[in-house]
Amino acid sequence: MSRRKLSRRQFVAATALSSAALITAPYVRGAYAAGTLSIGLWDHWVPGANKASTDLVNEWAEKEKVEVKIDYITSNGRKNEITIAAEAQAKSGHDILAMPTWWPHAQTELLEPMNDVMTPLIAQNGAVNDTVKYLGQLDGKWHAVPFCIGSQIKGPCSRIDLMKKFANIDVQEMYPAGSQPKADNWTMETFLKAAEACHKGGVPFGIGLGETSDSVDTAGAIFQSFGAQLVDAKGNLTVKTDEVRQALEYYKKLIAFLPPDAGAWDDASNNRWLVSGKGALIMNPPSAWAVAKRDAPQIAEQCWTHGFPKGPKGRFAPHLPYFLAVWNFSKNKAAAKSLITHLSQPTSIEKLVAASGGYDLPAYEKLTTLKTWAEEAPPKGTLYHYPNPYNHQILSIAASPAPPKVAQQIYVQATLTKMCLRHGQGEKMESTLAWAEGECEGFMRS
Repeated sequence: MSRRKLSRRQFVAATALSSAALITAPYVRGAYAAGTLSIGLWDHWVPGANKASTDLVNEWAEKEKVEVKIDYITSNGRKNEITIAAEAQAKSGHDILAMPTWWPHAQTELLEPMNDVMTPLIAQNGAVNDTVKYLGQLDGKWHAVPFCIGSQIKGPCSRIDLMKKFANIDVQEMYPAGSQPKADNWTMETFLKAAEACHKGGVPFGIGLGETSDSVDTAGAIFQSFGAQLVDAKGNLTVKTDEVRQALEYYKKLIAFLPPDAGAWDDASNNRWLVSGKGALIMNPPSAWAVAKRDAPQIAEQCWTHGFPKGPKGRFAPHLPYFLAVWNFSKNKAAAKSLITHLSQPTSIEKLVAASGGYDLPAYEKLTTLKTWAEEAPPKGTLYHYPNPYNHQILSIAASPAPPKVAQQIYVQATLTKMCLRHGQGEKMESTLAWAEGECEGFMRS
């Protein structure tokens, strides 16, 4: 799917005891009995997944005597993001709206505070990772609640057979189903050697260098594994550092072993690459594997989802959480928070994960070992390590830890992959860094 380039101007324009009672005490229907509520959810690609969320919403609505209208909004053509921007401008729309990654921060001023929901949920379900906090909080206050529908990790999905044959790597032994990873030797250097070996074998790694999120997410995790940041958490420019230079030099080596058209790839390209049988590894959530299971079962049988390679500064994995947010102009905030609490219960989350075939990821640490990931097949256990059950890697998002409204522009404008392509195609290092620094200065001014 192509991404329309936004100018900076267009981008900015578009863009507790009482809380414990939410979970532990019976709801008092008098607060919103016979009221109405509207919710906009992401239109899931997995058949049957929307039905699971509809059933959970209707279950709550019947109990609480509230009339609920559900709209499923596609992300094709960025319609969900357009809906967020339109409702923010009109100050009218859904009471609850599903928002991907950066959008709760982009609309913070118009969102209802959610600490009264999050405090008891965390007490019940366990802590959330730092990326969820980074995207869902401002100054320690929650402005949205992490939602499992649409949340994903974009880690490696490897071909078991091809990695053994050409790279001499047994990914099942490295990430065994049902037990801790044995991946000390799964490093960036090992990854580069494996990419070279598979390239020579005619089955290159399917990693894009385009301007859409799959390409940007992979670049983000690789940069972070070297400690490379373009803007730090305090908003300081940190482009011209040794860490950024190291990340670019690594990418220059890696590019030599990627498909020659990787710079033009979109978010469908790596899926097609895996399903076609042309490649030994891609970076993706289980969507590509699920399509292979349907269209090319002989390939799905050889797929194994596992952790990211480790760099000098750690092992990072691209994480894109979704959130449920309540507008501060909502006419039924109490009911909205009650419904979000219902959808965030362990029993609800387990049903949503099962309906998505393991694609959707809950944010809470106590909910990373649900049976769906252990049982999905073929081969059985192929998704066991997808939800990061042993905290084996740091879940991150590209362009962090820059202040989120700056990081969002770095992300959307694909600054990281553009840097990699410029230097990979022969531009001098210092020229690439100067270009990127100028881009980031513009983002910070806007």
